[in-house]
Amino acid sequence: MSDRTPIRDLEPNRYLEGVYAIHNCQLGQTKNGKPFLKCLLGDSSGQAPGRMWNTTEDQFRDLPSNGFVWVAGQTQAYQGQLQIIIQQIKGVEASDVDLHELLPATQHDVDEMFTQLRAILDTIQDPSLKALAGVYLDDEELMGRMRQAPAAVTLHHAYIGGLLEHTLSLLRLAEAFCPLYPLLNRDVILMGLFIHDLAKCDELTWQQGFAYTDDGQLVGHIARGVINLQRKADDCAALGHTLPEPLLTVLHHIILSHHGRPEYGALKIPATPEAIAISLLDNMDAKLNMAVAATRDVTAKVGDLGGNFTDKLWALETRLYWPDPTAGGEG
Repeated sequence: MSDRTPIRDLEPNRYLEGVYAIHNCQLGQTKNGKPFLKCLLGDSSGQAPGRMWNTTEDQFRDLPSNGFVWVAGQTQAYQGQLQIIIQQIKGVEASDVDLHELLPATQHDVDEMFTQLRAILDTIQDPSLKALAGVYLDDEELMGRMRQAPAAVTLHHAYIGGLLEHTLSLLRLAEAFCPLYPLLNRDVILMGLFIHDLAKCDELTWQQGFAYTDDGQLVGHIARGVINLQRKADDCAALGHTLPEPLLTVLHHIILSHHGRPEYGALKIPATPEAIAISLLDNMDAKLNMAVAATRDVTAKVGDLGGNFTDKLWALETRLYWPDPTAGGEG
């Protein structure tokens, strides 16, 4: 690993060789109808697009969609950005020692984030919701996974600790948001935000790159979140804190609806004020995380050769303009 050039240090027209993480590996087609490989290659310092023009379907099938690969190739300037033209590629296993170099991680202190999350949940007033939050927080194995899990494989907060960072960000947003709408049930919003994505601990794996578990492929975090909520509610009842049925139903609905629309994976359209608030806040934090990471984060400048726009971000349906319009300007 010591011979591998970090992504952030790549320059145009240089030979490249080493092990990198690969994300979103796909088989495209040129204008002439020939297959080509397109992907993102990355490490803990950033990501850069990769292209392999002379490839075959058999070679593509041997590669992980998300995992680790050894590559050899050439860096190239393209439309104001740097891309990697792959000449050779093969899937590899990465050791635990290598993972911290290959996988991105939150820039925030995980212990401090978790302390802040607990402090916000401590402000819940409703006795049954406070008991429910306590049952989740007392599950040390689950909370240990929450502190490590990414929030996604390739989209928002897709790094170690990303799920905790995303959840804490939402709780902080709710603290600022709820006083503006005093008729909203703050306790329900805080609890809903805490648990809405928590089953991503079951949906995702991050031990050998970011990928979906079998449970993630077959069940998913929305359905698994509802199942887990019912189990935690049963645990609460066993401790003498039975959740009122309407409250439990509303929490189930929040998990089922937080993606907003069926085409985005929601099983129900948000149908309570609190569910609407959670869906909107979740969408805002996810999209802003992607936008800021692609334009203002220091790793976004990997391969910046003077162009003003990123590659198209399909989740945002556009290319982003990344210069800060006030940076370096005259007053």
